[in-house]
Amino acid sequence: MKVSESAATDSSSSSDLQRQETTTSKEATHGAADMTRRMVCGGLAGMIAKTATNPLDRIRMLSQTGEHGIGTTSNKRITPLQLYKSIIQNEGILGLWAGNGANLLRVFPAKSIVFSSNDFYRGVAHTLYFGTDAGVSQNDVNKTTQTQQQMQQLPWLLSFLSGGMAGMTASAATYPLDLARGRITGKLAAGGKKHYKGIVNTVLITAREEGVRALYKGITPTLLGAMPYEGIKFGTVGILERAFPKPTATEKDQGGLLSNNIIRKLVFGGAGGISAGLLTYPNDTIRRLLQLQGSKGTTEHFDGYFDCLRKTYAKYGIERFYRGALINIVRMAPNTAIQFGSYELLKQMSEGYF
Repeated sequence: MKVSESAATDSSSSSDLQRQETTTSKEATHGAADMTRRMVCGGLAGMIAKTATNPLDRIRMLSQTGEHGIGTTSNKRITPLQLYKSIIQNEGILGLWAGNGANLLRVFPAKSIVFSSNDFYRGVAHTLYFGTDAGVSQNDVNKTTQTQQQMQQLPWLLSFLSGGMAGMTASAATYPLDLARGRITGKLAAGGKKHYKGIVNTVLITAREEGVRALYKGITPTLLGAMPYEGIKFGTVGILERAFPKPTATEKDQGGLLSNNIIRKLVFGGAGGISAGLLTYPNDTIRRLLQLQGSKGTTEHFDGYFDCLRKTYAKYGIERFYRGALINIVRMAPNTAIQFGSYELLKQMSEGYF
């Protein structure tokens, strides 16, 4: 009788262990699938936003680098309209989307890493700060009161750090693609002749003529700028989400909540993009100037970040660091708004497929 009871106990323990292992395996599989889903959604959201705003970005880049081929004195400002006309004259209407292919190859991995790693870092911060994971289901969200949702929002500093770390992670992983995109879009074709013919061509020419290390020119200001840029962007969104928490909804009007949340993300994302773009623009100008040095048609040379800062300021003054800032603000609002709105929409559309 005792042998039988012992065998039954062992069998029960074995079944419990198997169930625990099965549950753990399913949770791990679901976690990996969910991370993949977020990465794909983030990458697609970035591609949509960049394609929609590439003409504004091209004008901004030419204004920032000064490689537009328009004869002028250093004291005379070049307007966005002049740059637009010059692009059309030298490269045609498709010139407004020059570098967009390189941009998309860069943006998909960059934005997939930014959004998914930001969700990951926010989850870690949420666990450390509140003692619970931020990854709750939509049904749980709908059952949560507005006050509870507001209390569960991360403080601004943690939102800033999560976004900043996500930005640095993405920048480090995709930098050679960013450099190639900068060289393609930061130069205007002279007489219809382009200096670079696509992202692969740009990477190969740069590595062959300047060495592999040249693919990382300007990475210091890029990493320095990624932390505050993405940090301010996601931090601003975090502040606005805390100040204006999304309303609760019953099952019957869940569709209304979906639309409302996408609109919130559009508005909050646009505000975050403008804030980040304004505060980090001078650093971005230095980054672009460092990326272009040594490229075809560029004669200026800098011995690092601070040498570029010193020489540019001595030659042009503080105004040089803000060239193209206005068009950048006009570009950043729709670009970031579309990113956040598309990411939220794609996440919710793909919720039941993983």
